[in-house]
Amino acid sequence: MKICFVLNKISTEKAGTSVALMTKAHNMGHEVYAMGVGDFKFQHQGTIFLYTKYVDPSTKMETPKKYLKVLQSNSAKQSTIESTDLDVLFIRNNPTEEGASRHWAEQSGLAFGRMIQQQGVLVLNDANALSYGFIDKLYFEELPQEIKPASLITRKKDDILNFWEKNNKQIVLKPLEGSGGKNVFLIDKHEKNLNQIIETISKDGYVIAQEYLPGVKKGDVRVLLMNGRILTEHGDQAIIRRVCNKGEFRSNFKQGATADRSELTEAMQKIVDLTAPKLIKDGLFFVGLDIIEDKLIEINILSPGGLDRFADIGLTDFTTSVIEAIERKLYYKLKYMGQIENKILATME
Repeated sequence: MKICFVLNKISTEKAGTSVALMTKAHNMGHEVYAMGVGDFKFQHQGTIFLYTKYVDPSTKMETPKKYLKVLQSNSAKQSTIESTDLDVLFIRNNPTEEGASRHWAEQSGLAFGRMIQQQGVLVLNDANALSYGFIDKLYFEELPQEIKPASLITRKKDDILNFWEKNNKQIVLKPLEGSGGKNVFLIDKHEKNLNQIIETISKDGYVIAQEYLPGVKKGDVRVLLMNGRILTEHGDQAIIRRVCNKGEFRSNFKQGATADRSELTEAMQKIVDLTAPKLIKDGLFFVGLDIIEDKLIEINILSPGGLDRFADIGLTDFTTSVIEAIERKLYYKLKYMGQIENKILATME
């Protein structure tokens, strides 16, 4: 298959989940291309071109780090591809990681992805669903209340203060549009800078105030779903505990959290069972859930990560299962001669 991964920028990409998937697809013999969200070109006749880079397909890559090093070097090949020549467009850029000077990049991948999807190319996750759920944390609020902590979304300081009072003066504040634990604060009754913190977060948009869950002291659990089911390979499940650093309540890897194993609990399975129907309905192929005990605290539909961390705890990296799932989707697409719409195909097993 000919598959293109849409990243924020090739030059700033790290050897994480996207690169792990690219490396696996490359080593499985597929034509793998990478591009940034600024590398689309649309012509008035309706033709869309993609400015891409790729690694020589005859060269096997032992690790994602080596693959990325070549991709970011001058030895990487360059190719301008017409969108309809692709089999798959995998949208993997994270809009929340764009700086103030790149607001144009936040929805570019989704906008062009919708157009390319209309041309009959398989787009993952479904571009219409990604556009609809453009902000992960708003999509999260549509899930059943019983699996979520109490929360509030607002830009009004008084609303936040009232929520703080009602929750025993212990809440978590974070930006509606954000990732990686940036500008996430634990606010308790001893906090002296509450007003400044609210102003800091709200100056960039809406604020989420969320009930504090004491279980966060043990870290949270990232569960990766594919086709609405827990990603599984060789009997392993893609479940990983993210353990906070000492003195830190944020369990993001970008904040120094470490990886540990975690068993699937009944509470986790209930969260998956209640979340999956909506994900399948919306065509969300690859999704990350962040769970503390019996509560879902975040969902990542835009650029779920974590595949690069499983080796740290002695598990498979699950990339073979993901690429093989995409291969099956293309097989179904061929056999049904394009009669199955993208969002259905995106979550077919």
